[in-house]
Amino acid sequence: MTDFLVKYFIKNYQDYENPEVRTAYGIFASMVGILCNLILFLVKISAGIILKSVSVTADAFNNLSDAASSIISFIGVKMASKPADKDHPFGHGRIEYIAALIVSFLVIEVGLSFLKSSFQKIKSPEEIAFNAFLTGILAASVCIKLWLGFFNRRLGNKINSSVMKATAADAFGDVMTTTATIASILFCYVSGYNIDGFVGLAVSLLVIWSGINIAKDTLAPLIGEAVDPGLCHQIEELVESYNGILGTHDLIVHSYGPSKIMATIHAEVPNHADIEESHEIIDQIEREAARKLNILLVIHMDPIETEDAKVLQHKLLVKQILEETDPILKFHDFRMINKNSQTNLIFDLVVPYEYSKQQQTILIKQITEQIKKKDPTTDCNITIENSYTI
Repeated sequence: MTDFLVKYFIKNYQDYENPEVRTAYGIFASMVGILCNLILFLVKISAGIILKSVSVTADAFNNLSDAASSIISFIGVKMASKPADKDHPFGHGRIEYIAALIVSFLVIEVGLSFLKSSFQKIKSPEEIAFNAFLTGILAASVCIKLWLGFFNRRLGNKINSSVMKATAADAFGDVMTTTATIASILFCYVSGYNIDGFVGLAVSLLVIWSGINIAKDTLAPLIGEAVDPGLCHQIEELVESYNGILGTHDLIVHSYGPSKIMATIHAEVPNHADIEESHEIIDQIEREAARKLNILLVIHMDPIETEDAKVLQHKLLVKQILEETDPILKFHDFRMINKNSQTNLIFDLVVPYEYSKQQQTILIKQITEQIKKKDPTTDCNITIENSYTI
């Protein structure tokens, strides 16, 4: 059913990277969420009034709050699709993360509210009367919410939407709470034991945990998370596929929303190559990155020595020493400067984040001593840095 609705209502539905298509997905999912939750609200509020059931009435207003979550999603997606302007040159894509964060707070609030009522039911158990019509309404709402959860999660995965994934988690939280209510009613009807409060306590904790996980996943891109290794590989592979590019390093990726990515990378070129030819290659790569990967890529050109035997010999020496010291260590921007009878090796050393400042100092000393053993006339100028990729 989901595929049918998507094909019918979303034009060019398979073009996930297109910002307009992505916005259409978000708006469509929000409208479906609003419609489903309003229908559930009207049905439950009517049943609650007819049956004079406080629990069904309360559940009806819970669905009304879920409709508010879908409205927040709608507003978030619309605002995130606004084009860049002079005050926001990188666009408004991160608003979608903020909308997802608001939804996560609503999920946590539902969990805390359910936690409070569960403690009250444990302290003062209420008699549960079985009503087939009431149970049927609750079961139907579970089915609708379950479909809505899978619907939002599937579409959210297709376009990598944090707010849609958060809305899906919100729907699954409602499924758990309503299912727990039905299970408690049936268990009490069959056994005579009222476990409503204890079941509610367990479910409320699961809902709260779900909301916290949504908040964590949403905060990560806002704070600045490590980029997906797959995307890193794509960028590096694209740059290094061109003739005249010997290697890459210092890849940094900034996300300004799921469909707005900017990256910088250093590309190594032979130091004897014609600078205008190398520059033309760099321009071609940047254009292809924009076309194929939908990324604004800025490339810094690093000239490296490829012919001087002495430089290559010392570079190989550094590589061997690093492999012996810690295989995870990497280096780049290697240069060799001869001054009088002294040789200076200058390079950047990439170390894991786990290395403390003290360990970094010891590491530099250790590498320098190892190199001096091989060549006493050599000294090192090492700059420590961390990688921005995983």
